[in-house]
Amino acid sequence: MPRLLAWLLLSLVLPLTACAQAPSGPVQAGRDYEVLPQGQRWQPANGKIEVAEVFAYWCHHCADFQPMVDAWKTKQAADVSFTYVPVAFDLDDTYALAYFAAESAKALPKVHNALFDAIHKDGSLPRNNPTVGEVGTWFAQKGLNQARMVALMESKDTAAKMQRVRTFMKANGIQGTPTLVVNGKYVVRGASLADRLRVADALVAMERAKAKR
Repeated sequence: MPRLLAWLLLSLVLPLTACAQAPSGPVQAGRDYEVLPQGQRWQPANGKIEVAEVFAYWCHHCADFQPMVDAWKTKQAADVSFTYVPVAFDLDDTYALAYFAAESAKALPKVHNALFDAIHKDGSLPRNNPTVGEVGTWFAQKGLNQARMVALMESKDTAAKMQRVRTFMKANGIQGTPTLVVNGKYVVRGASLADRLRVADALVAMERAKAKR
């Protein structure tokens, strides 16, 4: 998958292109975030402020970001909805297929962080180009039905979700991982991974204020 490899290499660079100290004070469009002229939410409007993280299991910056996101989510008010969107630079990205299979099987709480660990810590899964069978075997080691998980990864429903990710990425100008999209209106930029959460907080507050007007 040469295109996936190219984006994988890009993911190593984009999140850390700005290594200077994070700016202080109010967030600014064009510096801390970009306004999306025709952006999209991932989930239908439900009265909540959506924060979507476009991520990849093979992205080591996403692996570093995951515990930060876990901590950040615990601090959010009830009007904030957080969702993951697995990147689909290639429609046959096995790890993105695995995400949707786990979602369909309601197994994400059990396997989401474990997939990062398997790839980036213990090496029980390859970072690049695993087969559906390899990931299916890993799912079985986590107590899931291997045949069912493979079938879900190869299903038409999962393929449709991957196409939907492509549309979402195009509408929101996704260029690398991890990327946060707030309410389908803003793409977060930041000087560091931690700064992205600071910017997301500010944008959530801005959306909350708008809703009260």
